Amino acid sequence: MLRFRDASVTDLDAHRLLSDYFTERAAGFPAEQGEYRPTWPDAAQFTPPAGVFLVLEDDEGRAVGCGGVRRIQRSPEQRIRFEVKHLWLAPDGRGHGEGRRLLRELERRAVEFGAEEVVLDTNASLEAAGGLYRSSGYVEIEPYNANPNATHWYGKQV
Repeated sequence: MLRFRDASVTDLDAHRLLSDYFTERAAGFPAEQGEYRPTWPDAAQFTPPAGVFLVLEDDEGRAVGCGGVRRIQRSPEQRIRFEVKHLWLAPDGRGHGEGRRLLRELERRAVEFGAEEVVLDTNASLEAAGGLYRSSGYVEIEPYNANPNATHWYGKQV
């Protein structure tokens, strides 16, 4: 079982994981949607109580995944809204339920910070991610941002 470590997005492990994530997304991004445009996270947005960024480590202390949650604007219904960002596991760490465990931990942290709703965006080409979100109780919502890489937006009241 992997363990979570709070980290700044500028942490060396976090930076490497984000770089690997962006590289993988760029390589697999649907050509008909143009070029993938990575956005490096702002460390202040992932610092408590505004948010948190987590690095997943294996039993040997190797960083093998990451994800963050940050407060964004209130929802149209005025609920306190947090957004999941950059949830990613290295390919050899997938398929064992750790992505679901990371998502739950990010939701738990968001609730600790006062979240009433958690949202995220994703691309239709990420079928496993979409399946994870839907099976975790997320439902499609209206776009809440202008992310050029996204094709689907999801939300969940917590």
